[in-house]
Formats: sequence, structure tokens, C-alpha cells
Amino acid sequence: MSEMDLIDNVIPRTDVVKCTARIGAEIRNIKLSADLPDQTIAAINGLVLEHKVIFFRDQGHLDDAEQERFAFRFGKLSPYPEGTTPIFDIDSARGDLPSDIWHIDWSCMDAYPKISVLRGVVIPPVGGDTVWSNTAAAYLELPPPLQLLADKLWAVHSFTGAYNRYIRPSSGALTDPKVETEHPVVRVHPETGERTLVLGVYVERFVGLSKYDGQRLFDLFESHITAQENTVRWKWKQGDVAIWDNRATMHCATKDYGDQRRVVRRATIEGEVPVSVDGRYSVARSKFVGRHEKLTP
Repeated sequence: MSEMDLIDNVIPRTDVVKCTARIGAEIRNIKLSADLPDQTIAAINGLVLEHKVIFFRDQGHLDDAEQERFAFRFGKLSPYPEGTTPIFDIDSARGDLPSDIWHIDWSCMDAYPKISVLRGVVIPPVGGDTVWSNTAAAYLELPPPLQLLADKLWAVHSFTGAYNRYIRPSSGALTDPKVETEHPVVRVHPETGERTLVLGVYVERFVGLSKYDGQRLFDLFESHITAQENTVRWKWKQGDVAIWDNRATMHCATKDYGDQRRVVRRATIEGEVPVSVDGRYSVARSKFVGRHEKLTP
């Protein structure tokens, strides 16, 4: 049975409502649970691959434990580099790392998460939407000469470096151990075979390019990724769940809700080490093992 046949047999196409032509779909009439049949989980995974990000309304029955159990159906849970818990609260009241910058979840890691499962817990009365972009569509929209250039480029993704450069340049440098990886700017998706762009806030520099040239190339490629036709915007309600392919998207939250509180909880699934179009793997330069930094040769 093909993947499309599996989806059609398990989730009626009438329950799959596309949000835009290139990215995003709302899936209706499903109550998410860790106890869903294997075929339903496989169909949901297929929809994630097809639409890049999918949304479920009215999932208020999920709590932290059930969200974690449900996410585990898609693979091994991936704790963040702090080595704490697979469930991570993003709470505006706590002053967490800003999420209103385009990023791939933890692309500073070598095998960064492949799937993220985000649940709306406390949603402000206005604002607080999240926007996703289809990085496979963005690659296809590049003129052929830019595709060839992107295919050959590599970039250093760094937690502390990018954090200091983009987020807090005037408030003192972050001194935590560095999590740093060299990724190809274009990776081959391990399940779909698509070529996707790997950029976002964690990019510190391009390998072999000056800061001046690298920044201009970064801005050029990012402008294609964030073009409106490649994006979808989700207006959250409490109890909503979004599931996205972290290998084929970038995303950012909108910080337009004033002093209201916004809390979302995310579980991530361990991913694969990216592979470039010429078959080379990403290289971790330093990474965490639990709470201890490991430097790679």
C-alpha cells in the first residue's frame, strides 16, 4: 500500500483542509492520543511529510504526560542540549530565549530534531501567532545558478555564537559552552528525497566566506525562505496542537501580544545527521553530553 493510499484509508481527505497551496493543513475529526493505532500514526506522519506542518484544534484533553507519550509514537524523544526533559515550556513570563526569529529547532546540533509537537497551553486574547515556511519549496523557487551555489555551501550553526550576535548583542555575551555544527546549506530529506535549505538564526557564518559576503548570501537565501507564498500563519487557540517536519521548515512566533502571557509546550523527536547533495554528513564541532560539553576533533 502506498503512503497516499494509507492516508486515504485512515484519514478521509475531506478531513484534511489545506491552509495554503504550498504549506500547512488542518486535520479534523481526530482526537490525538498515544493509543492511536499504528496506521493512524503512520498516516499523520505522512501528512506531516506532505504538508510540512499540520494542525489539530480542540485537543485540550492532552496534558504534559500524554503529549510526551503521543510524541514518542514518532520516534525517540530528543531532550534539548541542556539535558533536562523532552517537554520544553516556552513561557513569555519567564523570559525564555526569544522565538520571534526565524529558526530551525536546535539546528546547532548535528542530528537536530526531525519532528516537533507543539501544544497551546496559555494563549493571549490577541496575537501570538506562529508562522512556518516550506524550505523545500523555497529551494525549488531559487534560480538554477543560486541552487547550484547553495548546493555547494556549508554553514556553521552555533548556539552561543548566534545567540550573542542576534539576540543580545548589547547585554553581554552568553558564556555557556558552545554547541556548534557544520551543516550543508542544502540537505537531502531522508524520507522524501527533497532538497531543503538549512539556515535560520543559529547560522553564525558560512564556511570559506567573509562575514560581509556571508551575511549578504544569508539575507538573500532567507528572503526566499520567508517569501509569503512559502509560508502559513496559525492563529492559536488553547488546546491546539501543531506538528511539523523540522527538516523541511523554518518557523517564528510573532511577539505582538503586549504584556499578556503566552505559554506553549513542545516535544521534539530525534533526527538524523543531515546529508548534503554530494553525500557528505554534517560535522559536530562541539556538543553536549548531558550537561558536559564534548569537543570533537
